[in-house]
This record gives sequence, structure tokens and C-alpha cells, in this order.
Amino acid sequence: VQLQASGGGLVQPGDSLKLSCESSGFTLEHYYMGWSRQAPGKEREGVSCISSTGITTSYASSVRGRFTISRDNHKNTVSLQMNSLKPNDTATYYCARGISRLCGDRWFQAPEYADWGKGTQVTVSS
Repeated sequence: VQLQASGGGLVQPGDSLKLSCESSGFTLEHYYMGWSRQAPGKEREGVSCISSTGITTSYASSVRGRFTISRDNHKNTVSLQMNSLKPNDTATYYCARGISRLCGDRWFQAPEYADWGKGTQVTVSS
């Protein structure tokens, strides 16, 4: 299983970024996928989850209304569109493979994911 996140960078408050996660080594359409982030000195935080078909999504309250998760099972990619970025969105962002098809009530917790990719850094600063 390989998960490769990309698309991070340095942006100003209010800007947008789109993160992508390319997957390989497993059948993407069989699993929910998630994005998490970790800022220096803080615990990893679940950001968003998307079901295997893309029909159901979940978001942390801190990003709801600003971030949009999506997936393209044919292209083996999962994306995170981040709008209206704030300084406290600064973190390393990770994509992860779930353990079934549907995001459960604890989708934001690390044990709900089987595999993690290397992160991509997002820095929001003026």
C-alpha cells in the first residue's frame, strides 16, 4: 500500500490549496479515505473522511464549510480542497486508508485507519 500526498505549500490567510493523495497497492473503491493533520507540538487531528463511493463525507468542525474532500476511484486519487485558509490550518497533512467502506462515528481517530502516507506541509502565514 502506498499513499502519496502532494499539493502543500506556503500561502497567505484567505488563500486556497488543493491537496491530492495518489494511492496504489490496493483497490481504492473498497475503502473510505481520510485526511488528518498534525501541527508542531499538537496531536494529530482528523480533518475529513469520505466513504468508498464518495457519497458520504464528514468534517471536523474546525474545517467544515471551508474544506471539501473528494475522490476519483478511477484515477486512484483522493483530494482535499482547502479554501479560506487560516494560520491555524498550518500543519502537515496526511491521507490515510480506512478499514471498511463507510466512515464510522470515530472516523477522526487514528485507529480507524490501516495505512498512512507521508505528509505534505501546509503553511498559512502572512
